[in-house]
Amino acid sequence: MIRILRQIFRTGVITEDVLTPEDEHIEIVGDRLEEAVKKLFRGSLTIRQVDAGSCNGCELEIHALNNSIYNCERYGIHFTASPRFADMLLVTGPVSRNMEIALKRTYEATPTPKLVVAVGNCGCNGGVFGESYASLGGIDKVIPVDAYIKGCPPTPTALLNGILKAIEGKTKP
Repeated sequence: MIRILRQIFRTGVITEDVLTPEDEHIEIVGDRLEEAVKKLFRGSLTIRQVDAGSCNGCELEIHALNNSIYNCERYGIHFTASPRFADMLLVTGPVSRNMEIALKRTYEATPTPKLVVAVGNCGCNGGVFGESYASLGGIDKVIPVDAYIKGCPPTPTALLNGILKAIEGKTKP
């Protein structure tokens, strides 16, 4: 125990900078996102994330949206386990043949008006998996998609931008 305490005293306090240039960009996007959520969804956007057969790279970045750096809840974004309470479906991965029916049912269970966002290169066009005996390709082969977020995997900032574009696209006539 004493050895550990000595190491702590020798190393000192190591922290990251409070504000980086990317953090400032997140704040700008977040403020715009918060305004759009307040306008269209009365202050709270509820998202149901669906994994349609991905490698889980996109899911890790989506989980990062809830960490203390990105903290999507401060912008009024919440995740739910039920599509019946969701305003938006955030779908990752190419649609595997086993997930096709589940994805359709999830889409049908989501109340209107609903937004669908395809996340990652796999969600947009099938990515490295493409279309095969096990994969149908992109999300738009199964359900209609309102916005696409490209990247393998997309960063949390790109995810926030994509969600913002989906909301802004829904408000335009």
